[in-house]
Amino acid sequence: MSAKNKTVVERKSDLELVVTRVFDGPARIVFEAWSKPELFQRWWVPKSLGVPLRACEMDVRTGGGYRLEFGHDAANSMAFFGKYIEVTPPSKIVWTNEEAGEITVTTVTFEDQGGQTLLTFSELYPTKEACDEAITGSAAGLPEQFEQLDALLPELAA
Repeated sequence: MSAKNKTVVERKSDLELVVTRVFDGPARIVFEAWSKPELFQRWWVPKSLGVPLRACEMDVRTGGGYRLEFGHDAANSMAFFGKYIEVTPPSKIVWTNEEAGEITVTTVTFEDQGGQTLLTFSELYPTKEACDEAITGSAAGLPEQFEQLDALLPELAA
């Protein structure tokens, strides 16, 4: 992995986590991988987790919603859901995470850089404790997830 493909995770404040990475592909293709359920489900879950994405419902448009369900079976599953606040193809997606009763807002921007894409993934948490939990939990998987996305891009560009 070259330096340009390094995933950088930074805590910007008590409530905000920002992750950046440069992907080998134009913004429109990287955006597609985030906005089409059949593509998103191929890279979103870190393979090392060993838990499949059982359901992936995404209506990626301003005012649309999503529901992701992880688990080996219906009895042992966990769902994540929310609404898309802003969708501006191929440069920005903003959504809410509402499953915990407290709303987290995620913003992903896609900046075209001559055939590559600078992706900025920002999460704004309702509390310092929620941000602390994310740093050791979900954010820890992002480098692997982003490697999986990078591996998918050549196929999408073909």
